[in-house]
Amino acid sequence: MSATTDHSKAGRSRAFLSLGSNVEPERHLRAAIAALRERFGVVLVSPVYRVPAVGFEGPDFLNAAAMIASDLDPFALAEWLHDLERANGRVRGPVKFNDRTLDIDLVYFEHVVLDERGLRLPRDELRHAFVLRPLADIAPLFVDPVRHMTLGDLWRAHPDFGKALEVVEVL
Repeated sequence: MSATTDHSKAGRSRAFLSLGSNVEPERHLRAAIAALRERFGVVLVSPVYRVPAVGFEGPDFLNAAAMIASDLDPFALAEWLHDLERANGRVRGPVKFNDRTLDIDLVYFEHVVLDERGLRLPRDELRHAFVLRPLADIAPLFVDPVRHMTLGDLWRAHPDFGKALEVVEVL
């Protein structure tokens, strides 16, 4: 297996990402996954779920999770992800909750816990089913370094566990 696809190679760390879009979401999610594969190699992608917008009135979002093996540190990876968002038309402004062409958050970087330089790991958005469910789909045995529970256990304890989420074929 090549260095770009083997998560066990030295200098590469597992990173777990949350992806979402509600503006031409199929196109933007496909573009994001293609860019991740081009840069990082193998990308493990969850099912894509349709969920209502949170915090504002707007079109439904399509949300997914992805796991990559990154040769970047968490800060450089977060900046690379912001560049990918901008390349797909994302404009960050003063309004937190709004329509988005592409939103990619670094949720976990191995078992790193930090809150500095504008980056918090793990991400607080993990409390939302649209972030937790896709992550639990791809890494149910990953142990959250703060809560000391697996993603599968966190999902089973979530208030939305058992509620149907619509799966959308995108990739």
